[in-house]
Amino acid sequence: MKIVSVVGARPQFVKLAPIHKAARAAGVEHVIVHTGQHYDPMLSDVFFEDLGIGSPDVHLGIGSGSHGVQTGAMLAALDSVFDAHRPDWVLVYGDTNSTVAAALSAVKMHIPVAHLEAGLRSFNRRMPEEHNRVVTDHLADLLLAPTRVAVSHLADEGLSSRTELVGDVMTDVLFEVRDEVGSRPSVLLEELGLEPGGFYVATIHRADNTDDGERLREVMSALAHLDRPTVLLAHPRIVARAAEHGVDLDAGSLISHAPLAYPDLIAASLASAGIVTDSGGLQKEAFLLGVPCTTVRTETEWVETIELGWNVLATTAEQIAAAVTRPKPAATDAAPYGDGHAAARVIDMLLSHVGREGG
Repeated sequence: MKIVSVVGARPQFVKLAPIHKAARAAGVEHVIVHTGQHYDPMLSDVFFEDLGIGSPDVHLGIGSGSHGVQTGAMLAALDSVFDAHRPDWVLVYGDTNSTVAAALSAVKMHIPVAHLEAGLRSFNRRMPEEHNRVVTDHLADLLLAPTRVAVSHLADEGLSSRTELVGDVMTDVLFEVRDEVGSRPSVLLEELGLEPGGFYVATIHRADNTDDGERLREVMSALAHLDRPTVLLAHPRIVARAAEHGVDLDAGSLISHAPLAYPDLIAASLASAGIVTDSGGLQKEAFLLGVPCTTVRTETEWVETIELGWNVLATTAEQIAAAVTRPKPAATDAAPYGDGHAAARVIDMLLSHVGREGG
């Protein structure tokens, strides 16, 4: 069996790592296509090295652009890639422009598509990610759901016959990396003179929080007035928007820092007193690491983190401050995101369904 995985952004590289490992263990040919959606080396190339994936087989080098320009360029480039490889499956990950472009290209070429992390819903139609994930789920032949909540969302949309519950592959790689970095201090401690448990880690990059100058200023002001140093791992989007709107990313308790390689991000999260983010993946990683999280959004796909008390939604400066400084939640042994063996199930599902799907 041959699988072509299409990835383009940091969370997808993390999900790719255990899939690549499981594919090799099963003797499956695995071709990796990197669209180039994330073109900053700290958000791209270094992840392949740190996660032991190796260099992508194909790098499209698409780079930045509006949603239409970026997705269109990916579509144009992927047609020839799929035609050259003719895989048994095109495997797409998550909810980016790379995801929906690869699914659409493959479906038009009658190549079966499997969607990893299927069934997640924020129910916020303003989010480009929501459109991407819904469209991809309805295009795909096999829906690999990470949670029972995701399975129920797919059932509500009439997609049960294509759905399989496999668990969350992010759990696989997170547990592995956590065990590797748990005994070493975060690079932030010495570099910034911080103490374990004496700082927060923040990542803010979504358009709703960065594109409007007043909104960006409100969020950064909230972080700048927190009760501990707050290390903002500054995605290129927020750096550009802050410069455009004249927003200071190093005011008060706020300290801007370049994005970290994935193992360093996990080590920093473990050393922190809490995480402030609008990222989907980091909310879940915080939960799995036992670190309180504050999500600067009005909704989340990972509702289990809210229900179990380890994540709080906050949008205003007052809400952010209250959420970040809340008491640490009660410990839980709940495991809504699986047992750390989801990738092997994914490969088993693809093997068992090969030849039965697609046009």
